[in-house]
Amino acid sequence: MVGETAALRLGSTVAKAAAQMWLGGKRREQERRMDMAELIRVRVSGLRFQRGVERQFDEMADAVYDRLAPFLEREFPGLEENSRQAVIDAVCDTFAAADLSDEAILAADARPAEIVRRLTGAARPPVGLGEAETRLYEVLFAECVEYYVRIVRGLPVFEERALSELLTRTTSLGAEIARVLQRLPDRSLFAPEGTDRDGEFRRRYLELVSTTLDEVELFRRTSDRAGAQVRLSVAYVSLRATGDETRARREGARRALPLLRPDMSDWENSGGEGAGMRVEAALGGPTRVLLRGEAGSGKTTLLRWLAVTAARGAFSGELADWNGLTPVFVKLREYSGRALPAPEAMLDSVAGQITGVMPKAWVERQLTDGRALLLIDGVDELLDAERRGVREWLRKLLAAYPDVRMVVTSRPAAAGADWLRRERFTALHLDRMTPPDLAAFVRQWHQAVRELGEELPCPVDELPRYEQSLLNSLKDRPHLQSLAGTPLLAAMLCAMHLNRGSQLPRDRMELYRNALHTLVHERDADRNVPSALDSGLSLGDKVVLLRDLAWRLSDNNRSEISLEQAAVHVGRKLAGMRHLDEEDGRAVLESLRDRSGVLRSPTLGRLDFVHRTFQEYLAAEEAAEEDRIGNLIERAHLDLWRETIIMAAGHANRPQREELLGGILDRAAAEPRYGRKLRLLAASCQETVPELSEPLAQRLDGAVASLLPPRRPTDSGGLAAVGPSLLRKLPRSLAGLTDKAAVQTVRTAALIGGREALNILTGYTTDERYDVVHELILSWRYFDADAYASQVLTHVPLHSHTVTLAHAGQWRPLTRLPSVFGLNTEYPLTTLESLGELPPLSHLNVLSVEGEADLRHLRMLPGVQLFGLGHTHSMSHLEAIEELPNLEYLVLSMGSRPSIETLRLGPRLRYLALVSASSDDDLTPLVHHQGIRHLHIYSADGDLPHGMSAVSRMPELNLHLHDADIAAWLRAPDFTVPRVKELRLHSCVLPDEPAALLFPGVPVTVL
Repeated sequence: MVGETAALRLGSTVAKAAAQMWLGGKRREQERRMDMAELIRVRVSGLRFQRGVERQFDEMADAVYDRLAPFLEREFPGLEENSRQAVIDAVCDTFAAADLSDEAILAADARPAEIVRRLTGAARPPVGLGEAETRLYEVLFAECVEYYVRIVRGLPVFEERALSELLTRTTSLGAEIARVLQRLPDRSLFAPEGTDRDGEFRRRYLELVSTTLDEVELFRRTSDRAGAQVRLSVAYVSLRATGDETRARREGARRALPLLRPDMSDWENSGGEGAGMRVEAALGGPTRVLLRGEAGSGKTTLLRWLAVTAARGAFSGELADWNGLTPVFVKLREYSGRALPAPEAMLDSVAGQITGVMPKAWVERQLTDGRALLLIDGVDELLDAERRGVREWLRKLLAAYPDVRMVVTSRPAAAGADWLRRERFTALHLDRMTPPDLAAFVRQWHQAVRELGEELPCPVDELPRYEQSLLNSLKDRPHLQSLAGTPLLAAMLCAMHLNRGSQLPRDRMELYRNALHTLVHERDADRNVPSALDSGLSLGDKVVLLRDLAWRLSDNNRSEISLEQAAVHVGRKLAGMRHLDEEDGRAVLESLRDRSGVLRSPTLGRLDFVHRTFQEYLAAEEAAEEDRIGNLIERAHLDLWRETIIMAAGHANRPQREELLGGILDRAAAEPRYGRKLRLLAASCQETVPELSEPLAQRLDGAVASLLPPRRPTDSGGLAAVGPSLLRKLPRSLAGLTDKAAVQTVRTAALIGGREALNILTGYTTDERYDVVHELILSWRYFDADAYASQVLTHVPLHSHTVTLAHAGQWRPLTRLPSVFGLNTEYPLTTLESLGELPPLSHLNVLSVEGEADLRHLRMLPGVQLFGLGHTHSMSHLEAIEELPNLEYLVLSMGSRPSIETLRLGPRLRYLALVSASSDDDLTPLVHHQGIRHLHIYSADGDLPHGMSAVSRMPELNLHLHDADIAAWLRAPDFTVPRVKELRLHSCVLPDEPAALLFPGVPVTVL
């Protein structure tokens, strides 16, 4: 049910109740069941008067509708339609059944809050509603009662009935007065005027927070001074947070080798190695959090989302118990140069329009009772001297209101992880977005900007095409993905892509330049950040200083420097910038670190660039500006200088480019040791150079030709780093290439990626060599699953190959492929139910199952000869394996403790492998399966399972033990001398005496 329909129904319900009050006097039971028109016909004589009365109550219903419609559209947006329908039904049912007679209204002195309390206390609460539905029910019912009371108090009959009621009370006037006095506001230190207006003001305040903070700038035309605002509640994407920066620092500092395009599993499979937890989960535990993140990492957006969600009571999951809290959002930059706010002034920036009618000490009551969610944004946006005052201000707040929940944000340079440790704050760090996070951001960004309508540079219905085009570019171009690690830079890419008609710059030079300008200067200038406006440096001045610093780091093969050394370098550079007033090097450096967005302090007293890319770009620009081409040529063979040299080729003028690339090729000819690496580097520079002279272009073509075709496994990665320009040099057919060269050519095209690479690989499908087909199958992970399956895999023979699925997006296209021999999954399946969708298979190896692995689903693959199942939460119905008549090889993980007693093996099974076995398992039931010829036991912790004495005496068995402590097994009380056909020990702990492994008649092999 949409908001308008629900509001109209509720309005009609309220108006009908008022009509019954006016027309029916003391309500009769039969009148409860009448609709309004029927009630009017019964109680009002004359058709004209009936129509007039009916119009009046229609107008009342419309008035209620006008109040409720925007409320229902805005509040609890996450509820499903059926949930909203259930809430509306419950409100209408409760309202219709409620006692709203004269006596009931007047007994509560016509006070809405008292009426709600009495009605909810007497009525049976609705059943089947969840937490969010119940909250919406309570709010809607209270609103409807409020409107009802306001209507009936304006009815002509109300004063007469109220006076009559008052006269009947005179016999007990003293007791009534005592009761009224008892209900007067209870005044106290924190409620000097009582609390009877608190609920009304809170509703108005939360409505204002929900409206004013629910906006974020996501799109700006190239020529715009101000960006268009869209709803934050639509655009918000959950980020990840961690309490440890070690991983992020390590990732930021290392990158000597070229970036290669990751496969699509990085985009499709959430989480991944090193991924932090969702920030909502991280915030759900501690009551005090210092949230740190680099420029543009989403700190302010997160706080605004927390405020809006709290105002709407729409938290779920780990933050569900935050519902009911009152958000207080404080932007610290508004207090630069003046005192930080006392509690009564904390609402000024968000709700200054209504603070004049705020009940006295209302904020203090929220803080004292622990009902406030205090959101403090931007410690780093104040001047350094003012930040110390922030910490003291926070200490005093927490001393006065120890139960308040608080989240404080800052860039790491302005507040270390231990900055608020004495106040028992938990320090969290917002991580860079993972590929799935980035994909979610791109989708939400395009969904949010739909609201801009005519302000967009394209028709709204074309946004899905723009979205998919950008996602394809991000997946195909690793440098784009590497840059777009924060919401700010990802939004910049989205806007640039939309402004340019779904095109991004051909090379990354313009991208890096725009990103640097946004981070270093434009963002703080647009937001009027005090600590940035206080600086007298222009964008050009800042870039000059950063360039010099980047070169000094790179020149010494470093990624970080001490603050003292950096301050000296900055001071010397400033001395030569004669247009500036005298500046203190240390102060300027700290300002650049705190506000530039590209510098940070990874540890106390040290400085580095927030992303290696920025150091390389700026160092390359400095090399071109200072004509250090000779230095670059000398270092061209070093991996650390690769990206700097490629971008220097883009910064250089034409003579410098000729010198640089010609010098690299000269070295390649003179130094065979580095010849291949140098030719690859020269070829890679084609990505950034705007144009080349004809002689130099011919030399580069010759250098590339000498590198093709690739032959070694290491060749494909280096060639792929040259970029899409290399695709023009790859053959359109693999005929005439050796097996190794053909395989590496396929892999090179796959690593480059893109539409042109896909077309090239389509031309290779006529090659039926086993290794080539195998490489074409492996290359599936680098492309869109559907497109690759239809263009490539449907044309290659799969009847003797195992297909590997790297992510869930490949499952559906796989079901449409003919004659698949085998399948490996490298991601966890939800269940085994979907096995019936697969084509007939001979081999199936499932990495893991997230839920229960019900092996009865294997019946849908009766022809399977090999089945492997890795980690699973639980495993059931092992007896179903007996129903696989062709099964010869079985691999099972013992991590879920399956009951071997229920295992039934078919007549053809000869090979059994048990993975992650431990002393908790018992293999004794295996002696009933004398048909097993090879048994592999992979120990999880060195210990072997129970029952080894039994299985080690199966005379026809080849027993393979992996990672086991053989010395401990020999010492076990129940050890018996093996009588198997052969014993093989793989990576096991052996006894000190080799003679202990001499078993008569049993060959023992140690591997």
